[in-house]
Amino acid sequence: MLSIKRISKRYGKQVALSELSLDIQPGQFYALLGPNGAGKSTLFQVLTGLFSPDAGDVELFGVSLRQQPQKVLASIGVVFQQQALDMDLSVKRNLAFHAQLHGLRWPEVQADAVALLTRMGLPDALERPVRELSGGNRRKVELVRALLHRPGLILMDEPTVGLDPKSRRDLIQAVKQQVREHQCMVLWATHLVDEAEQADQVLVLSHGKLVACGSPQDVTQQLGAATLEQGFIQISKPNGMKETS
Repeated sequence: MLSIKRISKRYGKQVALSELSLDIQPGQFYALLGPNGAGKSTLFQVLTGLFSPDAGDVELFGVSLRQQPQKVLASIGVVFQQQALDMDLSVKRNLAFHAQLHGLRWPEVQADAVALLTRMGLPDALERPVRELSGGNRRKVELVRALLHRPGLILMDEPTVGLDPKSRRDLIQAVKQQVREHQCMVLWATHLVDEAEQADQVLVLSHGKLVACGSPQDVTQQLGAATLEQGFIQISKPNGMKETS
């Protein structure tokens, strides 16, 4: 599993994460729900090794990110909030470059790439320039790229930004299917309540602290609200809520 142990991160006097601890289990789709500035992106930057925490550690399948970062990062697939594809290259060349970064040659992953693209509804996209694809289909290619080295943990940082409703739905369904079939872990950061409601588990972050966790129904009760949306609005206010025990 993924175990986050008392992670803290500051930017000067601003606290982005405050002794954050949480565990994520295989075969589950977790939504990390929080307003802008809650610490979601900072947590993802720590998990992907872009930032080092001021305190605490992360363990993935029992391996410490501080002690063995290369081994941990090799088991993570990431879809960043900002698009990270080369628009002028073909889908194939984007995927092949990613495979090389993980020490894999294209012939080793080609069959998986074709199968994943077909599952995403893009069976003929391999030779197409990324620039020709719609925003939703580019996101699907990014998901294929994240899955290509068969990671145990998939991180998705607000991946539906700028997508139309159908593309958002299709992407969520593709991720949920991947979780069911391969028993991987997904941590999906969002500030959209309707996306969080489709997750197996919801983690609510506010001011760098975990304020609620559990099924969407459990989190709604923990927030003392009639709906998850009402609870989210409440924790988004300046005073927010205290950290969950």
